[in-house]
Amino acid sequence: MRFKLDENFGRRTQHIFRAGGHDVQTVREEKLQGASDYHLYEVCCAEQRCLITLDLDFADIIRFPPAKAGGIVVIRVPKNPSLLLLEQIIHQFLKALTQMSVKNKLWIVEIGRIRIHQSETED
Repeated sequence: MRFKLDENFGRRTQHIFRAGGHDVQTVREEKLQGASDYHLYEVCCAEQRCLITLDLDFADIIRFPPAKAGGIVVIRVPKNPSLLLLEQIIHQFLKALTQMSVKNKLWIVEIGRIRIHQSETED
């Protein structure tokens, strides 16, 4: 699967995705730090990459339809999470990904649960 990690994720998270065999790019690698949410969304749409982010704004399916970007995953963590907790949630997400595709969906990933919003298919 093709992913783009938002600027709130570092190299360790990128390595976790790559170890799972995924094609992953980062906002930092592409020098998109500080870009508007909409611009980042447009880049993901053009590249057909699923965006992985901590930014709750991307949970707004009216502003950011997940089907156009190849999917959106919003990771919800408590305030000031440890690196270990964040990695645990990423592993939880990747395990769930083996059972179901995130393509064209919004996943809200929290400790111990994943909420999924599936976009309606276009006719």
